[in-house]
Amino acid sequence: MKVGLYFGTYNPIHVGHLIIANYMVDYTDLDEVWLVVSPQNPLKTSNSLLADYHRLAMVRVAIENNYHLKDCDIEFNMPKPSYTSDTLIYLHEKYPNHEFSLIMGEDNLRTFHKWKNHEEILDHHHIYVYPRALTEYEREESELKTNHKPYDFFKHTNVYFCDAPVMKVSSSFIRKAVKDKKDVRYLLTEPVYKYLTEMNFYKK
Repeated sequence: MKVGLYFGTYNPIHVGHLIIANYMVDYTDLDEVWLVVSPQNPLKTSNSLLADYHRLAMVRVAIENNYHLKDCDIEFNMPKPSYTSDTLIYLHEKYPNHEFSLIMGEDNLRTFHKWKNHEEILDHHHIYVYPRALTEYEREESELKTNHKPYDFFKHTNVYFCDAPVMKVSSSFIRKAVKDKKDVRYLLTEPVYKYLTEMNFYKK
């Protein structure tokens, strides 16, 4: 089975995440997409980051009716901080018959050279890249991080660019909107919106 790994904090998971995940299943050779919920880094504290189990729960209710999408908490019990290369090794050991690929935004590909064992990852795994609608601030930050260097990752045979529809929405935007008492119901699936509302998340 070909599985695409879509890593994220999902704080919270929104329709933009789901559109990309579903696109990868429908328009690539991937059989399933696993949404890998990243645990909180113990070295970094954030008042806005919900507990691991809450973010995982929202992912589960968001995709419960789509058998092509799976939630994954594999990193919850791994050493912190989590490194994708270590997660891939663990997954290969646990699911030897699966072929794992990565799903990431174009902005992440630009900083891929900073990842642990990035060359090994690239040589042994396919990477499906979707366009990312960056804000002006994010674009400037991305340019600073890459120092405007043309990395060869964009030309690597294991990198596939996908014309996935992209929404200019982010989890941080949703959190701020909730805090500001804005209506976010159309940016989330109904079960996630209900979970978030009943738990009074992001209001402080």
